Amino acid sequence: MEKRRLGTSDVQITPILMGTWQAGKKMWVGIEDADSIKAIKAAYEAGITTFDTAEVYGDGHSEQIVAEALSDVRDRVQYATKVFANHLKYDLVIEACDRSLKNLKTDYIDLYQIHWPSGSFNSEKVPISETMKALNYLKEQGKIRAIGVSNFSRAQLQEAAQYGRIDSLQPPYSLFWRQVEKDAMPYCVENNISIVAYSPLAQGLLTGKFPADHKFDSQDNRAKNKLFQGENYQRAQQALDKLHPIADRHNCTLAQLALAWLIAQPQANAIAGARHFSQAIANAKAADVKLSEEELQEIDAIGRIVTDHLDDSSIMWN
Repeated sequence: MEKRRLGTSDVQITPILMGTWQAGKKMWVGIEDADSIKAIKAAYEAGITTFDTAEVYGDGHSEQIVAEALSDVRDRVQYATKVFANHLKYDLVIEACDRSLKNLKTDYIDLYQIHWPSGSFNSEKVPISETMKALNYLKEQGKIRAIGVSNFSRAQLQEAAQYGRIDSLQPPYSLFWRQVEKDAMPYCVENNISIVAYSPLAQGLLTGKFPADHKFDSQDNRAKNKLFQGENYQRAQQALDKLHPIADRHNCTLAQLALAWLIAQPQANAIAGARHFSQAIANAKAADVKLSEEELQEIDAIGRIVTDHLDDSSIMWN
């Protein structure tokens, strides 16, 4: 898989990254460590070299699983992890990074990201200047190679950029969830900041595997996802029906089509999770799907069947 430069850093990432929230087990149902390890290894074998995790995914468990799967190829992969909103004071950032390094069994992290802006989830408000000071220090120490932010608005991104180089933004972004295009994306394009999109398959909705009457277990985080509710869900089903013929033309799945569309957008890369090795291999193959300009516009219009009816909130869950 052809790599891309992360922002202006010297880190090279694959346009399809593997997300490992599910490997942490917490907030997911029916996840086995052995399956997670097998899926991560399969993603690597299929050409994905960039793996995204976070300290909060199972309180470090996801990071440990990533290390277990990839330690023997550490020099050929890129680790992206995140510090949570409750650890944004100077000393807490340093401590969180050291914990992540230990979990990941490595002496450097390729991309270290602020997971949510300060104040999120009732966390204490910490000035971004203090958090960035810690991140710049970690970069000088060689413990991290690039700094990123996740779930930041354009205004928050601009403020953070006053205190150091930001090389990536991680927003929710998919054909069915496109608020970033109106807000932070133009700034990212102007300033050469890579977009590493999470939920590029709208938490599985874009795979087409959920029938019109599907109901999630109340423990599943998707039960509260706006896209899976009421008229939004019905519109999504209509859009999926229209996407099928394009996927058939390319002999690919709906998921691969959605990922291919996303990584063809300006500065955009896609973080795709996988519970099983077969999903990881299928996600990697999306990089081979080449869409024409007409097809990209056709897919764009189909996506708007869903997105034109959403409000401007950037939060995907009720």
